Amino acid sequence: MRNVMRIAIAALLTMTISLANSQTLKFGHINLSALIQVMPEKAAAAEAFEKEQAEVGSAYDVMQKELQDKFAEYEKLGEDASEIVRNAKAAEIQEIQQRVQTFSTSVQQQLAKKQTDLMAPIIEKAKNAIKEVAKEKGLIYVFDVNEMGIVLYHSNQSIDLLPLVKAKLGIQ
Repeated sequence: MRNVMRIAIAALLTMTISLANSQTLKFGHINLSALIQVMPEKAAAAEAFEKEQAEVGSAYDVMQKELQDKFAEYEKLGEDASEIVRNAKAAEIQEIQQRVQTFSTSVQQQLAKKQTDLMAPIIEKAKNAIKEVAKEKGLIYVFDVNEMGIVLYHSNQSIDLLPLVKAKLGIQ
């Protein structure tokens, strides 16, 4: 009885090991940046971002014009103007310069946030499609092989998911 039990355990162990060895690990790769570039939502997000930039740019231009005008007024004063008037104009110029600098810093932060907010749902949609395709293909890992990626090599056995994900998203 003991021998039969040992033989059964040995057979079970041998089958488990041979099954594990016969199972091939499947990997995939995709260029996430390339996928996002062809998504229709990307064009809409870029258009919205450019619109925001244009609005901000025109406000910045108005502030710059005001600064140039004040500086021109200051230069027109010449040496004949009293020191009090010259100091007042210089203070005005400094105040406007400070407002322009503050506005510029604030705008850069707001535009960065706007771009992130616009791109987040697009990236999420792309990642979800990648996950679905990877599950369908039985992949255990999917690597991003973009220009900045850290994957140094991928073999021909690695599945390129870009065409599959594009098809899943209905992109030509």
